[in-house]
Amino acid sequence: MHNVISVLIKQRQQVVSALGQHVALSLISILIAIVIAVPLAIVLRRHKHLAEFCLQITGIFQTIPSLALLGLLIPFVGIGTTPSIIALVVYAIMPIFQDAYSGLTSIDNSLEEAGHAFGLSYWQRLWIYELPLAMPMIVSGIRIATVLVIGTATLAALIGAGGLGTYILLGIETNNNSLLIIGAVLSALLALVFSGVIKLISKLSLKKMVIALITLLVIICGGLGYHAYSSAQQAKNVVIAGKLGSEPDILIHMYKDLIHQQDPHQKITVKPNFGTTEFLINSLKSNRINIYPEFTGTVLESITKQPQLINRDPKVTYRIARDGLKRDFDMSYLKPMHYQNGYTLAVRKSFAEKYHLHTISDLKRIAPKLHAGFDPDFAKQRDGYPGVSKNYDLKFKYKTMSPAIRYKAIANDRVNIVDGYTTDPQIRQYHLQPLRDNHKFFPPYQGAPLMKQSFLSRHRSIKKALEKLSGHITDRQMQEMNYLVTIKHESAGKVARHYLLVHGLIKK
Repeated sequence: MHNVISVLIKQRQQVVSALGQHVALSLISILIAIVIAVPLAIVLRRHKHLAEFCLQITGIFQTIPSLALLGLLIPFVGIGTTPSIIALVVYAIMPIFQDAYSGLTSIDNSLEEAGHAFGLSYWQRLWIYELPLAMPMIVSGIRIATVLVIGTATLAALIGAGGLGTYILLGIETNNNSLLIIGAVLSALLALVFSGVIKLISKLSLKKMVIALITLLVIICGGLGYHAYSSAQQAKNVVIAGKLGSEPDILIHMYKDLIHQQDPHQKITVKPNFGTTEFLINSLKSNRINIYPEFTGTVLESITKQPQLINRDPKVTYRIARDGLKRDFDMSYLKPMHYQNGYTLAVRKSFAEKYHLHTISDLKRIAPKLHAGFDPDFAKQRDGYPGVSKNYDLKFKYKTMSPAIRYKAIANDRVNIVDGYTTDPQIRQYHLQPLRDNHKFFPPYQGAPLMKQSFLSRHRSIKKALEKLSGHITDRQMQEMNYLVTIKHESAGKVARHYLLVHGLIKK
């Protein structure tokens, strides 16, 4: 609990920002769903077969996994807020439409006959008694949809839309339970608050409820207008984004400080934990971001998709990656840093001492005693266990598990060897011993700033600023910085600035 409070205090601005993003996503999605679902129920209440068909369609949408739906939307509407809202609206429509339709069609026929007898028009009947009688059911559907939307909105972080899901994903990625608890608890509290507010609103008269809804819509429209204006102003800024985790967060703050040192008047927006490689590269293509740190091995494996060209010489690998990005995407890949965030196999130091393990080749002597915990990607990809097994003539038992869980597993003696990255802070945290890749099997993974050539042409001074990092930062230095941010919960900006000052890359 102390750690949770400490993180909340240190990151209060980021937490408030994530909470605001989550509220905005959820509120906009719910209101759009209400505007679609309630009128649709009103129109179809006299058309039973058509209403049942629509219920089946919305039911089918409900069965589509949220991640799959987000993935399907990306080619059509890109990444970020838009696909997130579309997906959330799709999930919210069914409970609202279903309950609104049930409420409107369960009204006593004698009331309908009385309305006709008194000569009430269609709209008069709807306003005077149909909607008021159906309102408890409509509100019930809205409350169900609200809880569903707030929970599902956590996945919006996967495609760069922000929200509390950022803390949940980052907590899983970095094995930080404090971040995980903050994201999960705030999401649950938000659902309870929204549900309570809807319950209070339901006690208002229909007229007051409509006025409240219209007021809310006006406020949201004003907010969207302001957001559009802010985005237009922000478009003039240099936007630097990073993947999930402490290391990209540290690097993008280094980029920010270096650019400010070169040009103090340049406005910069930093977007940490923005998403995966796919989302970042697509954002770069669409000019939603301008710069992000990428690794040479990732460029060849996932972006230019030329794994057959990977060379074990870091300089050759960088040159192939740089030329491929220029050729395929007209992107500029600046000179890399010294350290490599490449794969490694690690064991506990006590285990290494017991069996005299120094290199991966040494594992062959004790292969029957090994039981490993591997990341699912490492377990199947060519530069992971299959390649290690072939290159070192080495076979042993393994289980796949998430990156955070595998470190917990070796710390608790559930496994005795894991894959990892050379700069992972857990190597220090759990006193692990990385084994030397004596056959030089693992490909180089050197990081460098990536941007579009058109952007670099307009900002020539940025290249000079960022290439000050070229050749700097050792594996041990990066691991130490990751440790300070991930384990000690220090600010990534503070850690990044300290490194730049100590090594004379910026001045106070």
